[in-house]
Amino acid sequence: MTEHPYQAFLREALPASAAQPEWIEADGALPALYLSHGAPPLLESQRWMGELFGWAGSLPKPRNVLIVSAHWEAAPLAVSQPAAGTPLIYDFAGFDPLYHRMRYATPDATQLADRVVAILSHTRSSQGASSESARSTSDVYRHPRRGLDHGAWVPLMTMYPAADVPVLQLSLPTQDPERLLEIGRRLRPLRDEGTLIIGSGFMTHGLPFLTYEQFTGREPEPSWSRDFDAWAAEALAAGDIEQLSAFASKAPGMPYAHPTVEHFTPLFVTLGAASRPDQAVQTTIEGYFFGLSKRSFQVT
Repeated sequence: MTEHPYQAFLREALPASAAQPEWIEADGALPALYLSHGAPPLLESQRWMGELFGWAGSLPKPRNVLIVSAHWEAAPLAVSQPAAGTPLIYDFAGFDPLYHRMRYATPDATQLADRVVAILSHTRSSQGASSESARSTSDVYRHPRRGLDHGAWVPLMTMYPAADVPVLQLSLPTQDPERLLEIGRRLRPLRDEGTLIIGSGFMTHGLPFLTYEQFTGREPEPSWSRDFDAWAAEALAAGDIEQLSAFASKAPGMPYAHPTVEHFTPLFVTLGAASRPDQAVQTTIEGYFFGLSKRSFQVT
């Protein structure tokens, strides 16, 4: 039987991950990340797994990971259950059954959950923000059963393959960029405490508009995917929050690039967690997979 690419990846990644220095206070604030998470087939791409693992390895190993995924839209804000061995959610279909048997039993994240709830439960709308904005972030629900969806566990299985970092998932409570920026701003102090904040989406996600040839790589990625990606790269390099916030009406390739927007909007939590949201980002991964842009970046 042919070895699965993820098993081959683990042979080299696990020893390297074990040797990765752990974050200490002297390291200063960790960056915040936005990554394109793919689906289970990410675990079949040695190149993409290597890119994510190399990215994680360029940083100190965090004390915790707090991740906002496109696949958990829930208001009010909620956190996943933090007990050790957090269950996985297999929120996909049509892939090899082995992906439904995968496990990623991370350590207890209760301490991080308590910290996140304390920070966000005291959120108040910034000056001039609406009362609706305040209500949307004033209460945090502790979900008793929610595990990690594939927008969290698939990329993290390549970044921290030993499952030795506590992971907590935070819901995506709105698609409004300003409100998501505010959530990111409230989470910013966690970076100084060794928590890696991740917004997990996909830079383009127009799956319904891909042809079979584009999906299988027999034809180049579609123009709407290239055009949106180029626009986003330019706006991110300029730190143009206003332009990015108006993506639905101003970005080329819309609405094909994002017929629904939940794979783009986690980006605003990441930007909000930056020391300066209007600074240029550091692109770490680019290119296409299944015709979709996998552009990913970090901010400090």
